[in-house]
Amino acid sequence: MSHLLEVQGLTTAFKGDYGRTISVDHIHFHVDEGEVVCIVGESGCGKSVTSLSIMGLLGRGGAVTDGSVFFDGKNLLAMGEKELDQIRGDQLTMIFQDPLTSLNPVFTVGSQITESIRTHMHLSKADAAKRAETLLAKVGMPDAHGVMKKYPHTLSGGMRQRVMIAMALSCNPRLLIADEPTTALDVTIQAQIMELLAKLQKETGMSMILITHDIGLVANMADRVLVMYAGQIIEEAPVGELFENPRHPYTRALLDTIPTIRDDADRQLVSIPGIVPENYDDREGCRFADRCKYRRPECEERQQDYEFGPGHVAKCIVMKEGGTWS
Repeated sequence: MSHLLEVQGLTTAFKGDYGRTISVDHIHFHVDEGEVVCIVGESGCGKSVTSLSIMGLLGRGGAVTDGSVFFDGKNLLAMGEKELDQIRGDQLTMIFQDPLTSLNPVFTVGSQITESIRTHMHLSKADAAKRAETLLAKVGMPDAHGVMKKYPHTLSGGMRQRVMIAMALSCNPRLLIADEPTTALDVTIQAQIMELLAKLQKETGMSMILITHDIGLVANMADRVLVMYAGQIIEEAPVGELFENPRHPYTRALLDTIPTIRDDADRQLVSIPGIVPENYDDREGCRFADRCKYRRPECEERQQDYEFGPGHVAKCIVMKEGGTWS
């Protein structure tokens, strides 16, 4: 079966004052039609760089140095900007972390949404404005007609994120990438935005990649989960399997940091000691080894994707050889 999105060996590097740094290191994954795939991990592990690599939006200093990204059978990395722009904003769209810096401060909300609609759907100015207003109402924006005439800085954080969602959905995309869409929002608004995204995904049937550092958010959203650490995907599993039977110590550590309704009253939440290593691309063995209490000598060897069940793989030789949680 062909996949809607297929990432093969994607490697992304940045040039800086101290040479080249690899941020994403030969990762593989896919997304099928109508599927929700979540990518989780701490800040600095390569989640956002992965999404920007797919979209072709790395900016100055960043470049994909190896691999391919196939969308609907076409390699996005082999396309020129003009050809890529026919797909971006139309079939493939993205919601960024900070809507205030992603929206243009000198144009009204209405003009920014209608621009994409007119470009890709070839509607008249009046019809594009009508569609934009309908979309704003659909994402729960109060006074959608009035908001069309406002500028981004006059809106609250939650309202700006709703504008970004409306803009991303404006041309009925087949795949939406949501890069930490609830960053900097308070808890109540976070819940509203995630509920809205889940509702819209079910209504439209679009595929979605949800990127977050909060593994607790993915339980009710994802079909599959990819766990990233230090530029690598270190575990992949169906969402239920991942929560019930994590096989990488890093995944287990992430799960141990979140509270659940089944916890005992005296349960102590834990934190993961240490930080994501810098210059991790020159490490031969497991990149989590320095922070792992299950570390063994064989962890210094290159880790493969070991199978632990249908659709469940993890880069941990300790657990593959019969290790258990203690």
